[in-house]
Amino acid sequence: MDSSLVAMLANAVATFLQIYTVLLIIRILLSWFPNVDWLSPPFNILSQLTDPYLNVFRSIIPPLGGIDLSPILAFLLLQFISQGVSIAAAQAAYAAF
Repeated sequence: MDSSLVAMLANAVATFLQIYTVLLIIRILLSWFPNVDWLSPPFNILSQLTDPYLNVFRSIIPPLGGIDLSPILAFLLLQFISQGVSIAAAQAAYAAF
């Protein structure tokens, strides 16, 4: 596979992970407001995109005293993967030239 194609693909994945991180932050911040209607279209879509990923970590770390600490682990893993992909994209871009 051409290294420029690999670099482009790695950059696309890195961009997706950055956008997904922003969506997670918005989801977490909105969970602080009890009057948010999660069945209305913009919030329902956000919930459908982010909850499957967060539920993986909720099964590992259940809420303690009403406080959900699972997003911390979710962000750590997402940042670790994002940094790895960014490094791979930089290396592939360097190899292309």
